[in-house]
Amino acid sequence: MLGLQLVVALGVAILVAHALARRVPVPVPAILVLAGSALFWLPGFDHVGLPPEVVLLLFLPALLYWEAITSSARHIRKFARGIVLTGTLLVVVTAAVVAVVANALGVPWGLAWIIGAALAPTDATAVAALRRLLPRRNLGTLQAESLINDGTALVVYGLAVAFAAEGRMPSAGEITGQFALSFFGGIAVGLVVGWVAHRVRSRIPNHVDTNIASVLTPFVAYLLAEEVHASGVLAVVTCGLYMARVTPRTVAAATRQQGAAFWTLSTTVLNAALFVLIGLQLPASVQRVAPAELAHDLLICAAVFATLPLVRWLFLTVSIGVIRALDRRPAQRALRTTWRGRVVSAVAGLRGGVSLAVALSVPDDLPGRHLVVFVTGTVVVASLLIQGSALPAVIRWAGLPRDTTDEDEYARAQIAASEAALESLDALAAGLDVDDAVADAARSNLEQHLRALAADRAGDEEAASVVRSRQARDLHLALLHRKRTTIIELRDQRVIDDVVLRRIQAQLDAEEVRLTPPETE
Repeated sequence: MLGLQLVVALGVAILVAHALARRVPVPVPAILVLAGSALFWLPGFDHVGLPPEVVLLLFLPALLYWEAITSSARHIRKFARGIVLTGTLLVVVTAAVVAVVANALGVPWGLAWIIGAALAPTDATAVAALRRLLPRRNLGTLQAESLINDGTALVVYGLAVAFAAEGRMPSAGEITGQFALSFFGGIAVGLVVGWVAHRVRSRIPNHVDTNIASVLTPFVAYLLAEEVHASGVLAVVTCGLYMARVTPRTVAAATRQQGAAFWTLSTTVLNAALFVLIGLQLPASVQRVAPAELAHDLLICAAVFATLPLVRWLFLTVSIGVIRALDRRPAQRALRTTWRGRVVSAVAGLRGGVSLAVALSVPDDLPGRHLVVFVTGTVVVASLLIQGSALPAVIRWAGLPRDTTDEDEYARAQIAASEAALESLDALAAGLDVDDAVADAARSNLEQHLRALAADRAGDEEAASVVRSRQARDLHLALLHRKRTTIIELRDQRVIDDVVLRRIQAQLDAEEVRLTPPETE
C-alpha cells in the first residue's frame, strides 16, 4: 500500500504547495521541497528512496523534451554564442571552482570534483518554474542553457567518479574524446530519432496513436544515445528542437490540441513531483552526518552555495567583456545587457533535481558518498529557498525594461493571417462553390475581426469594433453555456445517453476554447 500512499501524498503536496504559492512570496519549487521534507516524518515515508535512474531515465527525458519543443529556436540562434558558452565552458569552470573551494575545506579532490559536477548545471525544471518571474530574454537564455548543460555536467561527473575511484586524472585525450562523443554523438542521435519519428508520426492516421508515438520519442532518443555512450540529454533536446521545427506543417489540429494538453499537464505533475521527492531525500541525508562533523559540513555547504552565483556572475561579466572587445558589430551591440541584468541571470541560476540525481548516482561503496549527497542536497534547497525567494526583489531592483516582443509579434501575426484569409476568400469560395451570401457573411466577419485587431493593437479599448467583438464573444459564450445546460438536462431526464452528451459536449468545448483567449506563459 505504500506505493498508493506515496501517490496520494505527492498529489496532496502538489496541490497544497500550489495553493500556498498564491498566498506567500516563496517560489513553488521551494514550497514543494519543504512539503517533501515534511512527508519524510510520516510513518513509512522515511524509507522512500529516489533512485537516480528514475530522474535520469523517467523524469529528465520527458521534461527536457517538452522544454525543447516549447523553447524559441530563434532565440537560441540569436544568443547561440552565449548559450553555448554557459552551457559548456561555464559548467566546467563552475565544477572546477567548487572543487577548489571544497578541497580547501578538507574535502578530498575526487569527492570535491563530484560535488562540483553535481552542482555545476542549472536545472531546466527549476528554471521552468520561474517562467512568470523572469523577463523573456533572461528566461529564454536560461532555459536554453539548462537544456544543454546537463550533458556537460554528466561528462564531468563521469570523469570525477573515475578519478575518485581510481585515484588518477584522465588524460587530455580521454577528456576530449569523451566530450566529443557525448556532444556530437548526442546531437547526431537526436537528429536521426527526430527524422524517423517525424516520418512515422506523419503516417499514423489516428491522433491518439500519433501522440503515443510523441510520448515515446524522447525516451527512444535518450536510450539510443546512452547505448552508444553519447549524451542522452543532448539527444532529447536536439530531437525536441527538430520536431518543433517540422511538425507544425504535418500534425493535425486535433492531434496537436490533445498532445499539448497532455504534455502540459504531465510535465507540470512530473516537475512538481520531482521537487517533492527531492525534499523527501534530504532529512535522511542529514541524519547520516555525524554530529561532530555537522558544523564543518554546513560550512562546506555555505561556501559552495556562495560560490555558485558569484562564479556565474564573474563568468558572464568576463565573457561578455571579451565578446564586446572582439566583436564590435552593430548586431552584437544590440544584444548587450546591463550589469544589473547579469545579476538577475546569476541569481536565477537555480539548482534542482538533476544535481541531486547526480549526487545519488555516486556508487555506494565510494568513501564519502554521504558527504556528496548532504552538500548537494543542502545547496539545492538553499538555492531554491534563498535565491528563488530573492529573485522577485532582484528583478524589481534591476529595473529591466519590459519586453513586448511577443505581444507585438502576436498582434502582427493575427492581422497578417486574417488579411491573407480575406484576400483569398473569393478564390476559395469559387473553388468550393460557396453561395454568395455565405461568402459575404464570411467577408463581413473577417473585416470586423481585422478592425477589432487593429483597434486592439492601437490600445483603443473603447473602439466600436473592439466593443462589438467583445460583445459577440460574450454572447457566443453565453449561448454555449445555455446549450451545455440543456444537453445536461436532457441526459438527466434520460432523453439522451451519456455517450451523446459527451459527443455534443466535445463540440461545445472546442468552440469555447476557440473563443477564450489563451493564457500567457
